[in-house]
Amino acid sequence: MELGINGKTALVTGAGRGIGLAIAEALAAEGVRVVGASRTVTPELEKVAAAAVAADLSTREGAEAIVGEAAKAVGGIDFLVNNVGGGDADRMVIGGFLDVPAEQWGEVFDLNLFSAVWTTRAALPGIVERRGAIVNVSSVNGRVPSGAPVGYAEAKAALTMFSKRLSEEVAPLGVRVNTVSPGVIGSPLWRDRERFGGKVAEAFGVGHEELLANIPGQFGIASGRIGEPEEVADLVAFLLSERAANIHGADHVIDGGTLKAA
Repeated sequence: MELGINGKTALVTGAGRGIGLAIAEALAAEGVRVVGASRTVTPELEKVAAAAVAADLSTREGAEAIVGEAAKAVGGIDFLVNNVGGGDADRMVIGGFLDVPAEQWGEVFDLNLFSAVWTTRAALPGIVERRGAIVNVSSVNGRVPSGAPVGYAEAKAALTMFSKRLSEEVAPLGVRVNTVSPGVIGSPLWRDRERFGGKVAEAFGVGHEELLANIPGQFGIASGRIGEPEEVADLVAFLLSERAANIHGADHVIDGGTLKAA
């Protein structure tokens, strides 16, 4: 399928690994010049990106600065993918509402909601001029908070609503804004025992491999497996393309059938 995005430019946040890296790779394969922003620039990102920028996207200054650097590197931005999210496993408390320190709320919202707000605010004038598109990577936890760290689901729910609200405003200007909401994806976030997946396994007193093996059954994933970053990336690439020209303000769930409600 010809996506019609060859020669376009894109800024992808959180592009150093996992879903973000897979998105950068998918877009580059379609001929898009990608600027990848990440706290840590990896060799894998440098291999596919037209430019790779190190930035702390949990701060307003970092999020806004990458937009200027990206536009300068590739001559302007057609597409924005706000993918950065999650959080530092070593700083995140896994527990109930009263177990979580107040500071965690701010840190989680800064990374999972406000990074997208700040980056979008800086990039939007150029995207409107180019009649481009934005995809925000949310989560199924924005609809079903159980199992998510305190604050994360709430931030993702707000991100999904932010996308819908912005779409209503900019759709008449020729800009498409959509959301992708993955379920459990086999990225380093889950598969790296030093990150969130390992933290969850420790909290529940089970081995990391046992946790991963049991996720499909415990989460009720109809397909019987967790998803892969490349599957999310293909969906993002489609939503940015001319093939999705009349898709506006939609939240596209990719979770293997985890969510049971329509």
